[in-house]
Amino acid sequence: MCRNIKPLYNFEPHATNDEIMAAATQFVRKISGFQKPSAANEAAFNKAIGEIAHASHHLLEDLVTQAAPRNREIEAAKAHARAVKRFGN
Repeated sequence: MCRNIKPLYNFEPHATNDEIMAAATQFVRKISGFQKPSAANEAAFNKAIGEIAHASHHLLEDLVTQAAPRNREIEAAKAHARAVKRFGN
């Protein structure tokens, strides 16, 4: 999995459209190998982002869990602690 794509499921508040679009963009960039597509590929690139974001939105709506929602601040603090342990400061 691309390290820049963060889990979006089971958070309170729910993932925003911007977060879903950012994840879809990272996914398309990863599989296409393009950071920014050429003019010839831009339409296909943007279409893929939209379709993946749409499917992701429906997936997040349809998933169910018994687990309590995660807190964004707590998860960010855990990620920061892992980064400090791995890389220092």
